[in-house]
Amino acid sequence: MAEGERQPPPDSSEETPSATQDFIIPKKEIHTVPDMGKWKHSQAYADYIGFILTLNEGVKGKKLTFEYKVSEAIEKLMALLNTLDRWIDETPPVDQPSRFGNKAYRTWYAKLDQEAENLVATVVPTHLAAAVPEVAVYLKESVGNSTRIDYGTGHEAAFAAFLCCLCKIGVLRVDDQVAIVFKVFNRYLEVMRKLQKTYRMEPAGSQGVWGLDDFQFLPFIWGSSQLIDHPYLEPRHFVDEKVVNENHKDYMFLECILFITEMKTGPFAEHSNQLWNISAVPSWSKVNQGLIRMYKAECLEKFPVIQHFKFGSLLPIHPVTSG
Repeated sequence: MAEGERQPPPDSSEETPSATQDFIIPKKEIHTVPDMGKWKHSQAYADYIGFILTLNEGVKGKKLTFEYKVSEAIEKLMALLNTLDRWIDETPPVDQPSRFGNKAYRTWYAKLDQEAENLVATVVPTHLAAAVPEVAVYLKESVGNSTRIDYGTGHEAAFAAFLCCLCKIGVLRVDDQVAIVFKVFNRYLEVMRKLQKTYRMEPAGSQGVWGLDDFQFLPFIWGSSQLIDHPYLEPRHFVDEKVVNENHKDYMFLECILFITEMKTGPFAEHSNQLWNISAVPSWSKVNQGLIRMYKAECLEKFPVIQHFKFGSLLPIHPVTSG
């Protein structure tokens, strides 16, 4: 990864908007393949990838059990995710002929759609209340599609965008970095896995065995960063069931592997070919750099994913401004 790609961390002291900032409801801007150029040169792209890389650096070499600061904003986000989890329990799957895409998901989603702004308002202080409708859109976009009852990396990106927006308005700060990944994002993953299992959600735009994973990407990036310079765990170890069982509570990457092996049958090399290939890479830093490149190519530069991304005042479509 070129040094120039390392964005400075979102410094809340500089970025905190005044209460008079004009917040807007985010909307789609990428309507055709040629529009992808606008996205790649946008402030939104620079800020989004900068956010991902800052967090990647923040969790490097750290276990999930590492001691880190948990701010009030982080606690409030955990409560929000716990509410989404509780709603799953309150909305059991319905009997239907089709095995996949349980229609009860639509009932669960309708509740989020209705309550999203109220939920976000519990996290955002009252002097920033004007930002709530804009930020809430990203939360609603982050849990899957209620028409198709599917979930994929575009929805995951919306959750990262939601967290990025909270950084930009100063709700989350630089010293929340580790907690953003280890606490909030990890809890989000648990809730998404529960949604995927409970309602048998389809993978959105899955590339089958040629994709990295049916549903997620970011935990593989941040999870491989956690393992950089590990004294004995190497990439070749993650295909070993015993190693995964003993270490998954400490490492996000191994937690993802465990979920895949629970959900899929047959030899690992067949159902998860890309990951099998990655296990042959000699070091975690090389895995991490390769996954960042792959994320850009397979997710951020793919029209079917980015056509759904929404742009507002916090993640704007206008070309990146230097300075």
